[in-house]
Amino acid sequence: MRTLSLLALATAGLAATPLMADGHMEAAPQPAEVSLSADELLAPFYAKLRQTTVLPEAGSNPSLPGDTALTRIAFGSCNHQSRSQHMWAQIAAQNPQMFLFIGDNNYGDQGWNGGADLSSLRAAYEVMAATPELVSFREEVPMMITWDDHDFAFNDGGANFAFRQWSETMFETFWNSTDEVRSRPGIYESRMFGADGQRTQIIMLDTRYFRSDFDRMDYTPQRAPLGPYVPSEDPSKTILGDAQWEWLQAELAKPADLRIVVSSIQVLTDAHDYEAWESLPLERAKLYAMLAGREESGMVMLSGDRHAGGVYSETPAGGAEALWELTSSSLNYSFSSTASNTAREPDDKRLTDFISEENYGLVDIDWAAQEVTLRLMGSESQTYAAQTFGW
Repeated sequence: MRTLSLLALATAGLAATPLMADGHMEAAPQPAEVSLSADELLAPFYAKLRQTTVLPEAGSNPSLPGDTALTRIAFGSCNHQSRSQHMWAQIAAQNPQMFLFIGDNNYGDQGWNGGADLSSLRAAYEVMAATPELVSFREEVPMMITWDDHDFAFNDGGANFAFRQWSETMFETFWNSTDEVRSRPGIYESRMFGADGQRTQIIMLDTRYFRSDFDRMDYTPQRAPLGPYVPSEDPSKTILGDAQWEWLQAELAKPADLRIVVSSIQVLTDAHDYEAWESLPLERAKLYAMLAGREESGMVMLSGDRHAGGVYSETPAGGAEALWELTSSSLNYSFSSTASNTAREPDDKRLTDFISEENYGLVDIDWAAQEVTLRLMGSESQTYAAQTFGW
C-alpha cells in the first residue's frame, strides 16, 4: 500500500477528528509522523460518518433469475444528474432484459470542495434518488452498475484518490450492491445467466479503485487536443490491481457460451490520449492474453467515458481472434457533432463514425445463429450504427 504525500497526510488528520452534532468536524489535531495509507488513516473518520449520516438510496430493483437466457441487454454511460432524463423511457421501450450502467452515472465531482465527506457526490446521489424517470426505470429493469471517474468523485481519479473508501460506501449504499461487491475493496463483480448452451457471463470491471496514475505529456501549443496522457511501460503501474486481476482470471475460467466484459474506459483504440487502456500497454497486453486464454466462449467488450460512441474491432498482434467493442456515451451530456468528432479522431479500429449525439447501446444475442448484434441508438431510438458478428 502506498504511503501518503505530505498533502494527503495533512488531510488524513480528519480521521481522528470528532464530529459535532451538526455533522461538521471540530478542529483537527496535527497529524502524527506516521507512514500509513489514506485508507487506514481515514477509516475511523468514515466509521463515525457512517453512524451519523443518512446516505441516499436508489430504491428497489428487480433481480433477474439466473436461468434467464439473455437475448437483449441495454447499456449506457455519462448521465448528468441535473440534465434531462428522457433517455430512460427510450431505453425501457426497447424491452431490455437488463441494463448495464457503466460509469459516470452522475457527475458528483462537479462542485466538490475538497472535503473528505464528498458532499457534492452525496448531493448528486440525492438528485438521482429523487429523479422519477430513473426511479421508474429501476423499478422495472434489472441493473448491474460500475463507475467511472466522475461518480468515483475525482476527474481522471484512481488509486491515489484519498477518499475512495467513502466514495465506495456511497456507491454501494445507493445502488444496493451485492454481497460480492461489498465483501472487498473495489466494485467489480460477475454474474451468470442462462443454462448450458445459452449461458451468458457479465463481467463488470472496476478501472478506478486500483488504477495507477497515467503519465502526462509535456505541454505544447502545437499538440492536437486529444488528451494529456502518454503510454507508460512501467511494469509497476496497473489498471485493475493484483486482486482484481486474479479474480478476473478465475472468472474467465468458468464455463460460459458468451461473455460480456465491461470496462468504463475504452480498450481497443489507440487514436487518442485521453484515459484508455492504451495508456498502460503492458496492462492491455495482459488483458488480451487473459481473454485469449479464457474458457472457450464468444465475447464482446462494452465501454463508455468518451461522450461519443462507435463500434471497434481489432485482432491483437499474435492473436487469432477478432475482438469487438461497443462504446456508448453519453446518455444526456453530448459535447459536439458526429461530423467534427469523426474528423478530429480518425481511427482504423473504429468501424463507424464517432457518434457524438446522445446515445445508448443495445446488445442483441441470437443463440440459434450464434451471433451478436451491437447497436448504437439515439435519443429517439433511431439506429446510429449496427454491427453483427458470429462466434
